[in-house]
Amino acid sequence: MSNHNKNNLLICDACAAQTAQLKFMTRSYGRGIDLLIIEDVPVIVCQHCGESYMTAETMHEIAYKIHYKSLAIPKLVAVAAFA
Repeated sequence: MSNHNKNNLLICDACAAQTAQLKFMTRSYGRGIDLLIIEDVPVIVCQHCGESYMTAETMHEIAYKIHYKSLAIPKLVAVAAFA
């Protein structure tokens, strides 16, 4: 993971600016009956270049959750099509 400084900013792996922050976002994977929504995914977002990325550890955890999505809690969600 990127290096921290005293202001909790990270060094961006893309542009090397010390303006990246760790944010927690909701991400969706798959579609239709195979849709899986994962909440509170840690994502590094750079204020300077706009790049956003996840660590290898986060990607590994997402792959695990996708593989074992039967362990997820089913919830009713409203879905709207753009077109």
